Amino acid sequence: MAEFSPVQTVDDFRTLDDGEVMEGYLDGFHGEPAPDSSRSRSYWHGWRNGMVDSARCLPDQAQLALAEAFRAPGLRH
Repeated sequence: MAEFSPVQTVDDFRTLDDGEVMEGYLDGFHGEPAPDSSRSRSYWHGWRNGMVDSARCLPDQAQLALAEAFRAPGLRH
């Protein structure tokens, strides 16, 4: 797995590159192998979420923390 720290806060999430997150998400959703260290943290975050959303793996604590942070009052736009 990549050497990146997981994304756990909304502020941290907002620093990610949207295009790379989407590319990683689609790859993870379609079951592509785990990214190597040549991929960015944004890609890795998207890949992990795609794997979870396609039921290929369970969410980890960081994903659960981020989902909870997005549900916090005042963050719904």
